[in-house]
Amino acid sequence: MQNREERNRLIEDNLPLVGHLARDLHARATHVSLEELAAVGALALVTAAEAFDPALGVPFGAYARRRIVGAFADEMRSMDWASRGIRKRIKEVTAVRETLTSAFGRTATPDEIATTMALPRESVVESLHDAARTVTSLDDTSALNVPAAVALPEESAVLQERREVLTRAVAALPERMRAIIEAVYVHERPVKEIAEQLGVSHSAVSQQRAEAIRLLRDAMERFHLDEGAAPTSRVSETTREAYFSRIAATGPSGRIPAAV
Repeated sequence: MQNREERNRLIEDNLPLVGHLARDLHARATHVSLEELAAVGALALVTAAEAFDPALGVPFGAYARRRIVGAFADEMRSMDWASRGIRKRIKEVTAVRETLTSAFGRTATPDEIATTMALPRESVVESLHDAARTVTSLDDTSALNVPAAVALPEESAVLQERREVLTRAVAALPERMRAIIEAVYVHERPVKEIAEQLGVSHSAVSQQRAEAIRLLRDAMERFHLDEGAAPTSRVSETTREAYFSRIAATGPSGRIPAAV
């Protein structure tokens, strides 16, 4: 198992990878906040560094990329604005466009696609516009272009401990943040739907989710990594300490972990 210094070096050396992947995805999906992608990617990088086993002979960069892209995919699923029916229509229209483009040796026009599919031109144009907003088909993970040959390490005691800490950290989140995190990552509900249920804007839900992720990262540093790193969350120190106290209260026999 690697020591803390090696783990930190892996994180520091590969932070540019997070930025690169986040910017690349944001360029193709401008409706997704670059800051949120970076936060999700950074958390994935930290967990990848914790779980990485050099003995596997897999380059850390490839391993981390798989974890980061996978986290982005989860993020996109949680923010999915399109129904299954809309995604099906997008897939059909883009498939016909690709077939005609290949046959003509040029990009097929909306009129040509509409004629081929016996659809109104407006419907085809709308589908093409929706396709431009969609990073990838959420039903086809192979489109993420992640090296399938990269093996994932087996579950270890360290990973199990991290998972337990994360579970406690989620349970201790402020009620609104916890509800949003569970709705997004457990029940896989679209952010738009969550916002409507809570009676707030899409942006408000996204901000609460981003802040919850930062709090969870702070909790992992405090209770699992024991490094005393500077907090990333933007809440007040009083709120953060109260959050840490709630996590500590859920530890074995209610005792505060040694990291506190």
